[in-house]
Amino acid sequence: MSDVLELQDVSVVREGRALVDQVSWSVKEGERWVILGPNGAGKTTLLNVASSYLYPSKGTATILGETLGKVDVFELRPRIGMAGIAMADKLPKRQTVLETVLTAAYGMTATWQEEYDEIDEQRARAFLDRLGMTEYIDRKFGTLSEGERKRTLIARALMTDPELLLLDEPAAGLDLGGREDLVRRLGRLARDPIAPSMLMVTHHVEEIAPGFPHVLMTRQGKVLTAGPLELELTSRNLSLCFGLPLVVEQSGDRWTARGLPLT
Repeated sequence: MSDVLELQDVSVVREGRALVDQVSWSVKEGERWVILGPNGAGKTTLLNVASSYLYPSKGTATILGETLGKVDVFELRPRIGMAGIAMADKLPKRQTVLETVLTAAYGMTATWQEEYDEIDEQRARAFLDRLGMTEYIDRKFGTLSEGERKRTLIARALMTDPELLLLDEPAAGLDLGGREDLVRRLGRLARDPIAPSMLMVTHHVEEIAPGFPHVLMTRQGKVLTAGPLELELTSRNLSLCFGLPLVVEQSGDRWTARGLPLT
């Protein structure tokens, strides 16, 4: 099984500060990983390196067999699907949900004069249906709720049949119902054997969808631990990661965390 992502001693330094500090980590084909940690832990920075939009200041990043600095990223990026707040901000709010997903087929954010094949539209509709967005196809992207927008972005990220799917805090800003609906749908996607390798950034263990069996925990830009979720997501590791006493519990295929009472 080949690596879809390999980081060797990767650091990202900005204004003298290491956002990511000497990270070595590999993700194999077909794996699903959660990147977990507090604000400022370097999670999104790692995802931006994995997307090829951010180059390491030091170290080597190899994505889908191609090393950053030695590959034409415009040929690499169509092989990577990305869904997150940064992408949402680039998309015209006047476009329909269907158009928002379809433009990914051309690597564009807005419609221009392109013509789409019937198969493109069928695929876009199928991905939207999978994410529970069929009834919203003709709605304007800018009128969607936060949860509807997140599901549209995931459908859009899947449009190019990516080999690597990156999800940056997909449940952020959702209410309880929206979060649970999204987690359920992500769990179904993660368990699909033909789905791409997946990396998902989150702050909360409650947002970890079933089907994500690996976790990378980061703090202050460094890797705290990485490996199987059932072994590494412990109260001790979570407490070290977030810097206060925490208790983590597993119920079925879901996780919860709470702080210890003050004494």
